Amino acid sequence: MKSLLPVFFAFALGCSFASAAEVIEVGATEFDELPGGKEADGIVGDFVMRNDLVEVVISGNLPLRRPNMGGFYGTNGETPGIIYDLTLRGADNDQMTLFSPSSQKGPVSYVRPIDTGDDSVAAIETVVTAARGGGLARRHVYRLRDGEQGILIESTISNQSDRDIPVKIGDVWTQMREKGSLKGIQWANAIDPADRCGYAVARVETEAATIPEESTPTLKPGETVTVARFLAVGTSPAEAMGVVAAYRNSKAVGTLRLSLRDESGAAIPAGQVDLVVGNGIPIPAYPDEDGKIEIFASVSTYTLTARDIGREAISREVELAAGDEHEWEAEMSDLSTVVFSITDESGGDLPIKVQFNPRRGTADPNLGPTDRAHGCVDQWHSETGSFTVPLPPGDYRVIVTRGPEFDHLSEDISLKLGKSVTIEGQLIRSVDTRGWVSTDFHNHSTPSGDNTCGTDDRIINLAVEHIEFAPTTEHNRLYDWEPHIDRLDLGKFLSTVPGMELTGRGAHFNCFPLVPDPTKQDGGAPVWQKDPRLNTIVLRNFQREEPDRWVHLNHPDMSENFVDWNRDGRPDGGYPFFANLLDGLESQNYRASNILAGAPYKISPLKDGIGKRVEVFREVVWLQLLNRGVTVWGIGVADAHHVHGNGVGSWRTYIPSSTDSPSRIDWREMSRHAKAGRMILTSGPFLEVETGSGAIAGGQDRSSGEVELDVKVQCPSWLDIDRVQVLVNGYQHPDYNYTRETHADMFSDEVVKFDHTLSIDLSEDAHLIVVAIGENSNLQLGYGSSTQSSIQPCAYNNPIFIDVDGGGFQPNYDELGHPLPVSNLSVEKVEALLAN
Repeated sequence: MKSLLPVFFAFALGCSFASAAEVIEVGATEFDELPGGKEADGIVGDFVMRNDLVEVVISGNLPLRRPNMGGFYGTNGETPGIIYDLTLRGADNDQMTLFSPSSQKGPVSYVRPIDTGDDSVAAIETVVTAARGGGLARRHVYRLRDGEQGILIESTISNQSDRDIPVKIGDVWTQMREKGSLKGIQWANAIDPADRCGYAVARVETEAATIPEESTPTLKPGETVTVARFLAVGTSPAEAMGVVAAYRNSKAVGTLRLSLRDESGAAIPAGQVDLVVGNGIPIPAYPDEDGKIEIFASVSTYTLTARDIGREAISREVELAAGDEHEWEAEMSDLSTVVFSITDESGGDLPIKVQFNPRRGTADPNLGPTDRAHGCVDQWHSETGSFTVPLPPGDYRVIVTRGPEFDHLSEDISLKLGKSVTIEGQLIRSVDTRGWVSTDFHNHSTPSGDNTCGTDDRIINLAVEHIEFAPTTEHNRLYDWEPHIDRLDLGKFLSTVPGMELTGRGAHFNCFPLVPDPTKQDGGAPVWQKDPRLNTIVLRNFQREEPDRWVHLNHPDMSENFVDWNRDGRPDGGYPFFANLLDGLESQNYRASNILAGAPYKISPLKDGIGKRVEVFREVVWLQLLNRGVTVWGIGVADAHHVHGNGVGSWRTYIPSSTDSPSRIDWREMSRHAKAGRMILTSGPFLEVETGSGAIAGGQDRSSGEVELDVKVQCPSWLDIDRVQVLVNGYQHPDYNYTRETHADMFSDEVVKFDHTLSIDLSEDAHLIVVAIGENSNLQLGYGSSTQSSIQPCAYNNPIFIDVDGGGFQPNYDELGHPLPVSNLSVEKVEALLAN
């Protein structure tokens, strides 16, 4: 049947399209025909179906085809012949990772266009023969008709075996966090409401398909089941639901015409109207730029609630009958806002982060999902210092930061309904890091698949936390963040280089540079292998020989990789020669530092508080390995997957640089310094360590027994340290433990917290690491309600190796009082080891 909706959306987008439905097989010359969007995943070899209203991408029968790592992960994770992208025509606004009819996954026999005999209908079929499908033959037919704002999908599954087989006919669609259903129609919202997109789907009857009573029927030999569903896309979940409802039964819907206006009559395009039936989940409808909403809705009684952050919500009841046209012009209060005008000390623009901490009984604000920059829970991350934030009225402490090289601003405000408060000021870069740049070699956005953080949002997040160099490291996809940086005009604050994270059920690796090819599966990335040595070798030589290519080990399982490779509980040295293939490993990855833990493991309670578990401290194992002569440089990263909570900024790595301008950073220089170990790891404090003869992190020095270490620690106004500990071959020597309590005269309350030359007496070759930590403080002021707040301020250098006897540095093989941890350590075993 034809949809009742007019061809409105194409005109609303400022374009018109030919009405003939069509299928395009994507080759190199048709690549630009693929639709775009946050989750767009089309490549050469896929198919585009489109009519006058929508565009659909059906994945081609290609090797290892998958949209990203967030489809079906692992064995048979490929998904040829299903829907990857669905968006309104010309909107380039795909928000769905995949739609898999009847849980279709794994290899297929073929995917091809078919002739329906009707010029107004385009169609594609995906076929899995019984021989390939283990006795089950599957056929999925996708039909797109002119004038319809969705696609009809019919699945036929036949048991051609000699045994009973249960089959899944339930559909899978990802990744939308907010879902619901009403009257048999399922709906899903875009992760970020600002993307103004929603989907809806429902079972429908066709000549061959009936609506099944169960989702996993058992087919006897020779039996067949056919199911169909209609999948629609709209500018909101409510609109998509109305399209599906009208498709199912045009006589059982009415029309809602809504308009959002403020007290002066101006349109409110940023708000929404929630539709609620009974005690059901609110279904959002989003207005256009004129503040208007026009949608179909199923016959029912609705509570309509107009909402907009910073305004009072208003509601009304509507009883919608078949054929009714209900109009409501919702007049909302004026907007409550906070206007920011923040510059650096010279008056220049800069990206900043703002926290809105409620006071005096004000409720916690919710400015949006954790995945975005412009409004994430109680924070706002901005690519510029001049912007406006809508905020519910109330009392707040507003805190402005820009990473740990800048002081902070704090101001208490009382915001009235419909009013505005202006916050002006300068952020002072108080910490002097000339000659070093702040880097983070591990972060993610939605192309990775295991998260839904917008890529632009990740770039803003990096910039506001003052990361100056961040290689692109999406999971299992070659990608380049530079176009996003350019679009946001953040090139003078942040630079990148294309790379990837190679991921599987074992060791993960980050690597740069690599050259993305967006026309290919995973951008042309290699495939992960179980043996970690093979992955490092492949990455080292992938695409072309590149001596400056960087490869490091992510969030390592220190036991499996370096102690007990086959996980049988007996030490075997880990994977032979593995360390020699690595440039570095993540000794710090998002969480608190345990480099001063004193043991490589501890007993921790399980998350539910019932029972215990063994927790291995990779930092201490790293020290033990250094004592064995296994030299793999440590790096600190965030591994961010969200913006709020698990965002950027917790751990980072400082690397020497010939330029302090991010736009001129040379990735080769970064890699060469990092390969030489010239790196400082920190959750905030800026640490400088140098021997009297000028050796820094990663360097070597010669001494007859006494070494002078110049140690300097700087912190901005919102951070502090209270202990400096020199580790000698990983050992916390009490003579080189300086605290505010025992050495008060050595610490300051100014920006420079500690600046002294320390004399270290050595009787044998030693590697030296200086740890500066705030044992009685955390990152709360800078990170607020984000998870990083609980981390202590901490910094340490990669080791400096001191040759005492002139025979070249020799490791001492000291295990620091505890054996290296094998895999699968039991609680009882660790308790016994700690007791001894």
